[in-house]
Amino acid sequence: MITFLIRRLVASIFVVLGVVTLVFLILRAVPGDPVESILGEQSLEVDKEALRECLNLDKPLGEQYLLFWSDVASGTLGELCDERGVTVMDRLVANIPATFELALAAMFFALIFSLPLGIAASLRPYSWVDNSSAVIALLGISIPNFWLGPMLLIAFSLTLQILPNPGSEVAGLTALLLPAITLGTGLSAKLMRMTRSGMLEVLNLDYVRTARAKGLPRRTVVLKHALRNALLPVVTIVGLQFGALLTGAIIVEKVFARPGVGMLLLDAIEARNYLIVQGCVLFISFTYVVVNLVTDLVYGLVDPRIRYD
Repeated sequence: MITFLIRRLVASIFVVLGVVTLVFLILRAVPGDPVESILGEQSLEVDKEALRECLNLDKPLGEQYLLFWSDVASGTLGELCDERGVTVMDRLVANIPATFELALAAMFFALIFSLPLGIAASLRPYSWVDNSSAVIALLGISIPNFWLGPMLLIAFSLTLQILPNPGSEVAGLTALLLPAITLGTGLSAKLMRMTRSGMLEVLNLDYVRTARAKGLPRRTVVLKHALRNALLPVVTIVGLQFGALLTGAIIVEKVFARPGVGMLLLDAIEARNYLIVQGCVLFISFTYVVVNLVTDLVYGLVDPRIRYD
């Protein structure tokens, strides 16, 4: 286990390093002057030079790269030029809780919706329950969240007026419900079909038939014996898709005007704020790596037969 952890940690470091380096180079390869994009073409030359110096754009590319990683090592990720004394890490810390709240709510919605339907579909394969769940899953996978979000807003906020709209500044569970459904719909569709296929495979194994032959209640056989062993691929999808929820939250946060890392990243891209874009990408890539590592470790809890060597 220790050897596995060390190997994965080393690989994760190279993954994060590669992603951030690629973003660093792409940002500086985009045509146009970011200083003019931020200040405008009519700004004074002295102001342009001051901003260029603050962003380290007056230095060679290699020195800019080393300065960026020095900011990473210091934990600040760089100081913002338009807000003296405020660092990129300060902005991230202020926005990360809202994004995690949305991602966790979407994950909760996906699990409570997909697992019961997936189990019910596996217990009655090719019945109307199974066929209905297949149609629901197909719709969930096919509908993009940038379309689903506005449709839900039109239906529940504007037409029925039972849930707050983004401009009402209402917080709490009611304001989180529509964004969570929008973000979690695609994931719930995947988990539903994965649960069904995993359960169908496990229900036909010898130990499940033995448990039935012993006279154990059907609920015990399904939930204790079959479901636990069918959860391994589901755990894989849940772990990998949690990182995708964080990136998917970028669009959902924009649609529902929610604060978070997504809104912070989009605003930074629009303003060509290199420091914030690099900080957001570093956070997202680091989250992906950590979630994947935790997912691998959870395998051993779900299935004790798994051992790393």
